[in-house]
Amino acid sequence: HVQLVESGGGSVQAGGSLRLSCAASGNTYSRYCMTWFRQAPGKEREWVASIRSDGTTSYADSVKGRFTISRDNAKNILYLQMNSLKPEDTAMYYCAADSYCRISIDDCKYLGRGTQVTVS
Repeated sequence: HVQLVESGGGSVQAGGSLRLSCAASGNTYSRYCMTWFRQAPGKEREWVASIRSDGTTSYADSVKGRFTISRDNAKNILYLQMNSLKPEDTAMYYCAADSYCRISIDDCKYLGRGTQVTVS
């Protein structure tokens, strides 16, 4: 079983930066594909970025070039560096873990409770 706890959210002005973290319990973290999702008010949950166990990354077009996903397998932490933030990035951000990279949050085996990001 894996427990995921997100942190690092907050309020920031447009053009600013934030770095989200997701701390994972368990000793199998390094084997999982880790993914960030987000959900804006009144909208469906949206896939943001994924990173495989080998470090391969993929991004949604809406964040490509602005966000960077990374992982520290020694510390069991997942990161999302968010630069050039826009008001449309305002959302609750969730991290998820699964043996396979998923683009639907409902298919992920483990899910955190989220951290709020507000861009004004």
